[in-house]
Amino acid sequence: MENNDVVVLDGGMGRELARRGAPFRQPEWSALALMEAPETVREVHQAYVASGARVITTNSYALVPFHIGDEGFAAHGQALAALAGQLARSVADEAHAGVRVAGSLPPLFGSYRPDLFEPARVHELAGPLICGLAPHVDIWLAETMSLIAEPLALKALLPEDGKPFWVSFTLEDETPGSEPTLRSGERVADAVTALAAAGAEAILFNCCQPEVIEAALRVAADRLQAKGLTHIRLGAYANAFPPQPKEATANDGLDEIRADLGPLDYLGWAERWREQGATLIGGCCGIGPEHIQALTSRLC
Repeated sequence: MENNDVVVLDGGMGRELARRGAPFRQPEWSALALMEAPETVREVHQAYVASGARVITTNSYALVPFHIGDEGFAAHGQALAALAGQLARSVADEAHAGVRVAGSLPPLFGSYRPDLFEPARVHELAGPLICGLAPHVDIWLAETMSLIAEPLALKALLPEDGKPFWVSFTLEDETPGSEPTLRSGERVADAVTALAAAGAEAILFNCCQPEVIEAALRVAADRLQAKGLTHIRLGAYANAFPPQPKEATANDGLDEIRADLGPLDYLGWAERWREQGATLIGGCCGIGPEHIQALTSRLC
C-alpha cells in the first residue's frame, strides 16, 4: 500500500456498545461489556469491518484503574486486555480483506488530564496491557494522549516486535489559540518532532473537535516536511462532542452529541483532513459505523 493511500479506521466503541444495548455504566464504561457480554464487543468490531474499516482498535481503552478500580485492574487487567485483543483478532482474521488490529494503549491516569501523569507508575499500569495485547495486535496505538511524555514512556515499554507504533494526540478545543496545542499546552510542532525522533510511524489526532484537527494536521505536515520525514503518516479521528473544557474528564458521562456531525458532515471534514495530508482516517466518540461507511464510499 502506498503511503498516500487512505486507510479507513474504525469509529468509537463505547457509545456503539450502549446503542446496541450492551451492559454499559459508569465507572466501567466500555470495559463492562468486555466483562459481561464480550460477544457485543465482537459485534461492534464486525460492524466496523462491514462498514469498510481496515484497522480496528481493541476495546482496551477503559482497562485502567479510573474505570475498573485498582483492585480490579490488579486482578484482571492483563486478562481483560488479552480478551480485548482476542476479540479484535478473531474479527480481523475472519475478514475477507486485509484488516489489521491496533492495540489501544490509553491515557493511564485520566483522559484529558495531563496534570495527573505519574511517570513512576507507567510500567505498573501499562505493562499488563502490553503483555495481554501483544500476541494479538498488528499495530501499537497510544491514543488520546494529552502530553508528549506519556507516549514516549509507553514506547519505551513496548517489545521489540517490529510492529508499527502510532501515536494519537488529543488537542485543546475549548479555547484554541492561533497555534494548535495538546491539552497540556505543548505545541503540536514539538509533539511531532519528539515522536518522530522516538520512531513513531504515524502521528494522529483524536478525541477532539474536527475543526481543530485541520490546523494540527497542517502544522504536523509542515514539520515533517521540514525535517525530511514525509514517510511518517498522518491521521485523524475526531469525536462528535461540543468543545470540552479543561476540567472535563473523558468518559465521565455521556456527553451531548453535535447535531451537525452526521455521516456526510463528518465526511466533509475528513476530505479536508486528507487535503492536509491525512491518510489514516476514522472516528472517535459518537462516530459510528454509518460514518465509517460514508468515509469508505468516498475516500477509498
